[in-house]
Amino acid sequence: MVLSRRTFSALVGTAALALPPGGNGEVYAAADAPGGPATGPPGADGHPHTVGFDAHSMLIDGRRVVLWSGEMHPFRLPSPSLWRDVLEKMRAHGYNTVSVYVSWNYHSPAPGRYDFTGVRDLDLFLRTAAEVGLYVTLRPGPYINAEVDAGGFPGWLTATRGKARTADPAYLRHVDEWLTAVNRIAVRHLYTRGTGTIVLYQLENEYADHVTEATGRAYMAHLHHKARADGIDVPLFHNDKGRNGHWAPGSFDTGGEHGRWLYGFDGYPSPSRTPPDWGYFGPGGAKGGASASPGTPGFLAEFGGGWFDPWGGAEFDRKGYAESRRTRDAAYERRFYLTNLANGITIHNVYMTFGGTSWGWLPAPVVYTSYDYGAALDEARQPTAKLVPMHQLGHLLGSVPELAELDRAEDLGVGGGPGLRAYHLVNPSTRAHIHVLRNDTAAELVAAVPLAGATVRVPVPALDARLLATGLSLGHRKLRHSTAQPMLRLAVGRQDIAVFTGRAGETTQTVLESPTAPAVRVLAGQAEHTHRDGTLRVEARLGGLTRVLVEGAGVARPLLLLLADDETSLRLWRHDTPSGSLLVYGPALLRTASLHGTTALLTGDTVEEADLEAWLPHGVTEVAWNRHPVRTRTTPSGSLRATRRLPGAGRVRLPALTGWRRRAENPEAAPRFDDSAWRRADRTTSYSITPVPAGQPVLLADDYGFHYGDVWYRGRFPDAAGARSVSFSYVTGTQGLLMAWLDGKPLGTHRMPVPDKKTVRQGSWSATATFPLAPGTGPHVLSVLVRRMQHDEDGRAEDSHKAGRGLVSVSFEGATPRVAWRIQGEAAPDPVRGPLNNGGLYGERQGWHLPGFGDGDWTPAALPRAEQGQGVVWYRTGFRLSVPSGTDASIGLTLTDDPSRAYRVQIFLNGWNLGQYINDVGPQHTFVLPNGVLDTQGDNTLALAVLADGTTPAGPGKVGLTLLGRAAGGVPVRRVHSPGAGG
Repeated sequence: MVLSRRTFSALVGTAALALPPGGNGEVYAAADAPGGPATGPPGADGHPHTVGFDAHSMLIDGRRVVLWSGEMHPFRLPSPSLWRDVLEKMRAHGYNTVSVYVSWNYHSPAPGRYDFTGVRDLDLFLRTAAEVGLYVTLRPGPYINAEVDAGGFPGWLTATRGKARTADPAYLRHVDEWLTAVNRIAVRHLYTRGTGTIVLYQLENEYADHVTEATGRAYMAHLHHKARADGIDVPLFHNDKGRNGHWAPGSFDTGGEHGRWLYGFDGYPSPSRTPPDWGYFGPGGAKGGASASPGTPGFLAEFGGGWFDPWGGAEFDRKGYAESRRTRDAAYERRFYLTNLANGITIHNVYMTFGGTSWGWLPAPVVYTSYDYGAALDEARQPTAKLVPMHQLGHLLGSVPELAELDRAEDLGVGGGPGLRAYHLVNPSTRAHIHVLRNDTAAELVAAVPLAGATVRVPVPALDARLLATGLSLGHRKLRHSTAQPMLRLAVGRQDIAVFTGRAGETTQTVLESPTAPAVRVLAGQAEHTHRDGTLRVEARLGGLTRVLVEGAGVARPLLLLLADDETSLRLWRHDTPSGSLLVYGPALLRTASLHGTTALLTGDTVEEADLEAWLPHGVTEVAWNRHPVRTRTTPSGSLRATRRLPGAGRVRLPALTGWRRRAENPEAAPRFDDSAWRRADRTTSYSITPVPAGQPVLLADDYGFHYGDVWYRGRFPDAAGARSVSFSYVTGTQGLLMAWLDGKPLGTHRMPVPDKKTVRQGSWSATATFPLAPGTGPHVLSVLVRRMQHDEDGRAEDSHKAGRGLVSVSFEGATPRVAWRIQGEAAPDPVRGPLNNGGLYGERQGWHLPGFGDGDWTPAALPRAEQGQGVVWYRTGFRLSVPSGTDASIGLTLTDDPSRAYRVQIFLNGWNLGQYINDVGPQHTFVLPNGVLDTQGDNTLALAVLADGTTPAGPGKVGLTLLGRAAGGVPVRRVHSPGAGG
C-alpha cells in the first residue's frame, strides 16, 4: 500500500495551516483546500490575501498553486529598466514566481549606511514584479552565498569583531540593522496585505554548520523572531544545503508558532547523473529531500538551471557557459524537472533563470565576470532553446491546478526495457492521472504504457522525458489519454482550447471521451480522426500548429485542439485579463495584454517577420500591436488573424572603436611620489582569520578600510645593505597578483596559479613572491601593487570571508631593515554606482574612468597594441550609437589577442566597472554592456585599464562592439545616471 502525502500527514498529526491577512497570528486549517480553477496572476490589488500551505502545495486564497519559479538577481543587472524586460520574459514563458536574493554588500558601503536608491532600488524591483504579475520569494540573507564577494557580506564586516552566522551578539547587532532596512521595504510588498506579491521569505541560506550547536539554533531563532517582529507575516523557510533535513519544522525555537515554517532544500545534479528521487519515490527520511518534512510541500528552493564557471574555465574545459547550456539543455530539464514534479515537488525554483553579470568587484573568487550560468535567458537577455520545457511546463502548471495535488499511484508495469523509468501519480480529488516517462539511455526507447485501459506505445527520445495525462478535464470535454504532452487548457470566448506538444515529426494520438460522434474539422496540419467505442481519436504528425475543431455530440462549447511541436509551442502565449483569458500565436514574445472596450491591446517583440493571431474574449473584435492598430480577419479557429505579418527587427549598425588615447599610470612606483595622505599601516591587531607574523605590522587591506579592487603599498626604509632578496607574503582571491618596484625600478610580478578541476572551489590563495635585490645605498622605497581580487565566501560558517587580502608580511634575506608602510586602496564609494564599482588604481582615484574626465592631453594610440612593461596603462575612447527607436539591441564588448600575452583589462563604460578580462587565462572574451548604462542612442565613453606583468608584450589587442541580439519591441529604457569626473 502506498500512502498519499495527505494520508501520511494525517497519521502523524501534522496540522496544515495558512496565514490570514494582516498577520495577526490567527490561523485556519487548510488541509481540505479546494482545487478549483487556476488562480489569476497576482498583483498589488489592495485586497488582503491568505498565504499558506498544506502537505501538497502552497495555498493562495485557499486555492492550490504550484510555484513555478525562476531565480534572477537585480544586482546582476545594473539597469532598473531591464528588470522589467527579464520579468516580463519570465512571466510570458510560464513562470509565476521570481526568487530574489538581496545582497547586503550591494546596499551597505559602511556600518549603519544602507542605500536602496538607483540601481539598488529594491522597492522598484518589487513593484515591477507585482505589475508584471509574479509572486516573489524574497531571500535577504543575511548570508546569501550566490557566488558574490564574501557571500553577500559587506566588505566592512570583514574587519569587525563577532563570529558571523552564529548568535554572537556583535554579529547580530549588524544583522538586525541590515534586516531592519530590508524588512522596512519588504513589508510594503507582502501579498497578505495586498500591497505586493511576496509570498515566501527566506531566513539564511545553506546553513549546514552549527546545526546541532546551541549557537546555531539560537541564531535561527533570532532570525525567525526578527522577521516576525518586523511584520513579515508570510511563510518562512531556510534553504538546506543539499538534503540533510537541516532546519526542518520543529528543529529550532519559533516562539510557539506552528504551521508557518517550510522545509526547503537545493540540488545541482550533474547531467551525467541519473535524475534523483527527492520525494515520493525516494529513500525517505531526513536525507531524502522532501521526505524530511512530510507535512509541508516538496520545496526545491534551488535546482540547477545551469552551473557557474571559474577563472580559466576548468569546469567546462575552457568552453565557457555555452558548454554549460549544451550539457544542461532542454532534454536535461525535462528529465530532471519532470522527475521533481513526479516526486511531489510543488515549489520549484530554477537557479538561475537569468544569471546576468557579476560586474565591478561583485564576483566571488570562484567566478569571473559573466554569471550567464548557462541559464534559459542568457546574459544578454536573449531567449535560448532551454526555454522550451520551462515554457511548456509553466503554462501547464498554471492552467491545470490538479497538478498541485498529486499522490503516488500504483506501479502499472510500464514496459520499455532497462533504462526506462515510469512514474504514476493521481489527483485524489479529480482522479486525473499523470505519467512521467524518463529515458536514461543514449538510444530512443518505446514505452508500453497502460493508459485508461489501453496499452499505448509511446516513444521517449534518448536522455529525455515526457509527461502524459489521462482523465484530465479539457473544459467541457474529457481527455481519455494523449501521447502528446499537455501544455495549456483555457476557455476563450465561446470555445475551450487545449494545447498539446511534442518533438517535431512525432506522430501523436489524442483520445477524447465522446459517447456519440462529434463533428470534427481538421483546420490545419496533418491529422486524421476516428470515432469508436465512445471515444474520438485524433492522430497527428507534429509540425507547426495542427488545429482540430471538435463540436457537438451533446456538448455546448466547441473544443479547439492545438498540437504544436516544440519550436511552435514557444510562440503560443497565454495571458489572463480581468475580462478573461486570451491566447496569442506568432510573435517572438508577448509582453502585456489588456482589453479596452472592443480592442485587445498587445505588446511584445519580434525578431523576424511574424504572424499575429489572437483568440480573444467574446466581444473583443479589434487588435493593436505595440500601440499600432492591426487589420485582422476572422479564422475558422475562432481567432483574429492579422492580414499582414508583423515587421521584424531592423538592422543595427555598430561603429568601429577608434580614436583611442593612451596614458600610463602607477606614479606610486616613483620614489618621490607623495604618499603623505595615505594611511599608515601600523596596526598591531586584526579581526582577520589570516595570522599576522610576530613582529610585523598588520598590512591586510581590509583592516584599513580598503575592501574592493587594487591596493597599493609604499614602504620606506633608510638602508638595506647586504640584502640579497625581498620576499612578499600575500593573500588574494583567485587569480590575484602582486607586482613590486624598488626605487621606481620593477622587481617583477608574481601571479596566483590558474585553478584546475581540483582547485576550482578554492577562494583564498596565499603565496610568497621573492625577488632578487641589489639595493645600493639608501634611503629606499618599496612600491607594491596587489590585485587582491575578492573575498572568499563563508559557506561553512567559519568566518572565511575574513581571510586576509593584500600583503601579510615582508622579509629580506641578508638584511633586516625597519620598514615604515603606508597603504592606499579605493577612494570613497561612488554615490551612484555603489561601493563595488571602484578599486584603488591611480586612474580610478583620479576619475580617469568617468565620462566627463578631460583626456585631451593624453597620447593618441591605435589598437591592436603590443608593448612590454610592468604596470598599468589606460586607454580611452568615445563612440556614438544610433539604434533605431523601438529596437532592443543587446550589445557586448569583445576583446581578443594572442593568448600567450600576459595582461588583464578592467573595463569601464560611462564610468561603470563592467568586468575584468584576463587575456592569458579566460575563458571570457565578450562582456555585456547593459542598455541604460550603455546609451544606445547617444554618446558613450569607454575606458580600459590595462595591467601587464611585464613578461610578455601586452595589448589591448582587438577591441570591438558585438551585437548579441536584437528585437523590435523591448521595454522603454531610462539612462542610468552617470555623473562625470565630479561624480
